[in-house]
Amino acid sequence: MSKSKKPEFRPNDYVVYPAHGVGQILSIEKQEIAGLELELFVISFEKDKMTLRVPTHKASEVGMRQLSSPDVVTKAMTTLKGKAKVKKAMWSRRAQEYEQKINSGDLIAIAEVVRDLHRTDDQREQSYSERQLYEAALERLTREIAAVSGDDEAAAQRQIDSVLEARNAAAA
Repeated sequence: MSKSKKPEFRPNDYVVYPAHGVGQILSIEKQEIAGLELELFVISFEKDKMTLRVPTHKASEVGMRQLSSPDVVTKAMTTLKGKAKVKKAMWSRRAQEYEQKINSGDLIAIAEVVRDLHRTDDQREQSYSERQLYEAALERLTREIAAVSGDDEAAAQRQIDSVLEARNAAAA
């Protein structure tokens, strides 16, 4: 990616910050930090009651990106329909990989985590750490799908649930 093609983010845009998910740019402000004048994106993560300030010149470096296109959302939903791919590695290793996928900010990688960790009622219980990772991935996926489609999170959640239920019905 060339330096000249940096994404243009404006106030009120929704963006994805890899480590925190979907946020909204409130403003772009200048602040003096350690004697340097910096231009910062002020991003609000309403659900987490958190505000993040990201230097504008570091935005793409930290992986901040626009919301996924509807095509990517469709691919993510198709990924959910797939068969769970659970490696036989130790849980600690798999958990690390899932964590990396969630924090990558890549919607399709997040959908893979949801797909792989999703359990039906008749399957064995998830461990605490498994459930934590599943819920984190599901929340990121739900928020971005809701932001892209303009629906509320409940509608996005229903959409994801119906895809997962259809997959389970097909597998039964």
